[in-house]
Amino acid sequence: MKAAPVDQIRLLDVQDLDVRLTQLAHQRKNLPQHAEIRALEGELTQQRSLLVAARTESSDTAREQAKAEADVDQVRKRAARDQERLDSGLVTNPKDLSGLQSEIASLSRRQDDLETVVLEVMERQEAAEARAAELATAVTDLEAREAELVERRDEALSVIDAEEDTVRKQRERIAEGVPADLLKLYDRLREKQGGVGAARLYQRRCEGCRLELDVTVVNEVKAAAADDVVRCENCSRILVRTPESGL
Repeated sequence: MKAAPVDQIRLLDVQDLDVRLTQLAHQRKNLPQHAEIRALEGELTQQRSLLVAARTESSDTAREQAKAEADVDQVRKRAARDQERLDSGLVTNPKDLSGLQSEIASLSRRQDDLETVVLEVMERQEAAEARAAELATAVTDLEAREAELVERRDEALSVIDAEEDTVRKQRERIAEGVPADLLKLYDRLREKQGGVGAARLYQRRCEGCRLELDVTVVNEVKAAAADDVVRCENCSRILVRTPESGL
């Protein structure tokens, strides 16, 4: 393959821009905010689940407390009615009086037991409310942190996008001056060789594979015409000759 030396040099400029595009793609993929946001999302999911559980517990204990208080009120009213009957003097039969007094005593014990239950449920309900409030604050703080990270990530991506757009335009402009067959060979080699299809020959060393050329190969490259497209014997990349090639 033949290509003017200036076109081969231009190919190195295309390669430099392709390397930069690869670096930008790597930066985009590996922004530290990505990992931080993923970790934060995992923590948020956990905290939100705990918050739902705490709010559910708070709601359940609130209903339990309301029922316990209703039971206490019901017993209290019944005891008050019985006491009113006892105090009215309308019950005169000794057996009925004894039964009424026994029932009032029983209701008093029942009321004490129920009030103990109410206090216990109230403590659990207060604890659940406090836990839910604590978790709600934690979720709010995490959401604010996530929003901050997303903003920082988007700003970083915006910078990368802007540079990427500039580099692509430069690449397109320079690539237009490279012969189509040379550019096609370069693109094919770049895909096979980890993103590098053309390398500078510097001091008899290929800057693509970093290996020094054999003396015989060096002599062959020396003898090649200036417009010959030569390839590295080790990595097959296009070798671009410059005044620093050491030939």
